[in-house]
Amino acid sequence: MARASSPGYSPDTVRTLPQPPGVPEHRSADRFLWWLARKEWRSLLWAGTATGTFRISSVLFSAAIGAAIDSDVVHGDLEALLTWFGVLAALTVVSAVLVPVAHRAECFNWYASAYRTVQVVTAHSVRMGPTLTRRLPSGEVVAVGTEDIDRIGDFYESAGEILSSLVAVLVISVLMLRSHVTFGLVVLVAVPLIMGAMTPLLRLFSRRREHQRDRQADLTTLATDLVAGLRVLRGVGGERTAEHGYRSSSQRVRAASVRVGRVDAALHAVREFYPGLLLVGIVWYGARLALTGEITVGQLVAFYGYTGTLAGTVRQMMRVTSAFVSARVAAGRVVRVLRLEHDHPDPERPAPEPVGPCALHDPRSGVTIAARGTTGVVCADPTDATAITERLGRYRDEEGADAVLVEESTGRSVRLRDLPLALVRRRVLVAANDAHLFSGTLREELSPDGGISDARLAEVVRTAHADDVVRQSAAGLDALLTERGREYSGGQQQRLRLARALAADPEILLLVEPASAVDAHSESAIAERLPSERAGRTTALVTTSPLLLDHTDRVQYVEEGRLVAEGTHRELLATSPRYAATVLRTVSVEDGP
Repeated sequence: MARASSPGYSPDTVRTLPQPPGVPEHRSADRFLWWLARKEWRSLLWAGTATGTFRISSVLFSAAIGAAIDSDVVHGDLEALLTWFGVLAALTVVSAVLVPVAHRAECFNWYASAYRTVQVVTAHSVRMGPTLTRRLPSGEVVAVGTEDIDRIGDFYESAGEILSSLVAVLVISVLMLRSHVTFGLVVLVAVPLIMGAMTPLLRLFSRRREHQRDRQADLTTLATDLVAGLRVLRGVGGERTAEHGYRSSSQRVRAASVRVGRVDAALHAVREFYPGLLLVGIVWYGARLALTGEITVGQLVAFYGYTGTLAGTVRQMMRVTSAFVSARVAAGRVVRVLRLEHDHPDPERPAPEPVGPCALHDPRSGVTIAARGTTGVVCADPTDATAITERLGRYRDEEGADAVLVEESTGRSVRLRDLPLALVRRRVLVAANDAHLFSGTLREELSPDGGISDARLAEVVRTAHADDVVRQSAAGLDALLTERGREYSGGQQQRLRLARALAADPEILLLVEPASAVDAHSESAIAERLPSERAGRTTALVTTSPLLLDHTDRVQYVEEGRLVAEGTHRELLATSPRYAATVLRTVSVEDGP
């Protein structure tokens, strides 16, 4: 079914999605599916009502034909003919009107359930941050956002059929019981038996679908890793090994999919065979009753119509059951993501938020990022720079060495661990070179929420010396950016990342080697403009660039994980040979030749 491209579904006629997702239920797959149903119960009820009314119209159409045959129509009564013609025409019009109504409701249910799932998974993934990639393979998350939402959407698209099918079976049973008790009892007994006969196949289908889903996630993870490491693989000549591994994994997915397809084909056969068998049995039995005079010809014709509708209803119920099995497997994967807990959980009793400008202090190293100033942090060992930055941004918790915010006005200190993580992320931004650029326009990349004016964007672009990147396209800020900005050089990407960090305008900004990939001219321009751009706010430059360090207020030099010297860049060049050797890339006099 073509959803987005269906005629009549323009942005002006379709309800805006996504909607506020709410707090998902993640204790089990069944609870998650029930949570989605509760969120969209009105739309599901509307779809079930529309589809149920359509089915009832079909049943009444059969009843009307049967009644017409048994009426005076057969004796040439014109008034009776016109009356029954009007009844049948009215039922036909009702059915025709209900088809697009039911279809629209079903499409909405697909979109609502699928994109609500995308919203909660995406929101949780953002909250998890680096924890997510440490806990789950990337392919698992990608598969949730591609395959699993389809399975969940497919189930809710047809979920309205559950209500409509039950109503149709009930109405048909009542009509048959009123005409002939045995017929009604046959329907009441046959439908549950048919559904129960599917249970063994459904269990096998569920197991094979889950196995296939696992293999698909493994393949997606492998593909993601191959794309990310393709350049390295070519450098070491590992393309053939990687190709063999991918081919083997792909064949495992194919084999698992074939096994799923076999069971699915068996389910399709059963969906046709059992209702068809019921249809044959009821028609045969009805014909015998008509021959013996226990029912009229009109009742026989009506029973045939009832049975046709019933067979279609049973097939649809079986199809919905199969969709539920697939959705349940998919929901289990979604729940697995939603259950993940952050490496840095929020405190049970958060401390009061620090007020006003704050300094940021790392007790383990002794490094302090002064409030409302630009501090340079130089580490002799790059691993120390990584550790310090992760502690200051609360990406790493170390018992007894938690970074703290220090209020400038009162001197009160608060551990980052004692504050909600969302608050820490809002006040402290770590801009490292492994941050991704996302696809979209440059404007959306620099201002995701659209709350920054073009004039302000021009300022941060100029500070990051990224003017040439913007001018590279005639579209300017509306130029399209591919994933990770692959159309730009490493230096251009770095300057865009710097512009994005400056546009965010956090209270405390930690820039890690912000100009390591740019030429000397660009580095000099960034060094000159950065202090004025960040005037009055707290900034740290974790770098060994002399050009950048020369424009800081203070520099702190770290060796073996501890602060060993502090002063201006020029003072440290004159008084600390090891510092000078680190930033000038020379051999220290104290180290000898």
